[in-house]
Amino acid sequence: MTIVRAFAAAEAGGRFERFDYELPPLAGDNVDIDVEYCGVCHSDFSMWANEWRRTHYPFVGGHEVVGRVRAVGPDVKGLAVGQKVGLGWFSRSDLTTNESLCGDHNLSPGNEGTIIGRHGGFADIVRCQAIWALPLPDDVTLEAAGPLFCGGITVFNPLIQFDVKPVDRVGVIGIGGLGHLALQFLNKWGCEVTAFTSTADKAAEAKSFGATRTLDSRNPDSWKEAYGRFDMLMSTVAVDLDWDRLIRTLRPRGRLHLVGVSPSPVALRSAQLMGNQLSYSSSPLGAPATTAKMLEFCARHGIAPQIEVFQMSKINEAMAHLHDGKARYRVVLKNDF
Repeated sequence: MTIVRAFAAAEAGGRFERFDYELPPLAGDNVDIDVEYCGVCHSDFSMWANEWRRTHYPFVGGHEVVGRVRAVGPDVKGLAVGQKVGLGWFSRSDLTTNESLCGDHNLSPGNEGTIIGRHGGFADIVRCQAIWALPLPDDVTLEAAGPLFCGGITVFNPLIQFDVKPVDRVGVIGIGGLGHLALQFLNKWGCEVTAFTSTADKAAEAKSFGATRTLDSRNPDSWKEAYGRFDMLMSTVAVDLDWDRLIRTLRPRGRLHLVGVSPSPVALRSAQLMGNQLSYSSSPLGAPATTAKMLEFCARHGIAPQIEVFQMSKINEAMAHLHDGKARYRVVLKNDF
């Protein structure tokens, strides 16, 4: 019998309180992870508030988990007790689907989410399917690794899926939890990177993360200089944007790619896309193999999120810090059970 100590909210937006529950015997291809750190993502906030109408209560969030393997099921291969691993948004896939067989586990129908219909990593133990427990390279620290398993893979996956080249010019919209990682990845990828920001005090910081240039989105002259410049625009923000103006900054065959969820439908004119053979796309996180590539890339180039660490027992303060827009740039909980 395995007793998990966790923090759970009993209702939408409710206060997180101590909550213990029992895991069934470990079997099959499952692994248990001793949680050492767990990132707090805006998706945790959305689930906690039941914004997506998918939340079950009591709700134990946390899908940016890092720790060490506690136990492995009898069918698990390639993982050992004590090994450093991370777990992200997905916790189980049907390995017999065409998508999984092709390596696109993140696109497999019926995927289980780490915090959807089950309990996540705001706890001392979390369970998942072994394929989603990714080994951490030695040069990736446990403390900062958690956000890579959601925010990191979200902005890294498009580089692989759409064959972004080192000679490409890429614009990143929004310098926050996702954007500051996108700047680092694209810089080390070899791209010319432009950070779109409406906050003047973030310009210098954007360059410290790897931006080659910055664009003041409030300045009309900045937009004029950007028209026809970019091979890809990556929007990392969850707000409605001036899509018509953004499309005009793309070069022929350019791509507008969304990893942030806009509240309203994205209005694009087909004629505008057609004339320069432009593309509009989005993508969900990444498959285990792509996540492993990202971790290796981070280890090789020293890429890490900028984090603020709270004790897990201070989870309510951490959630308020995130909600108030004070996070710079990712919040991480340290297990103090």
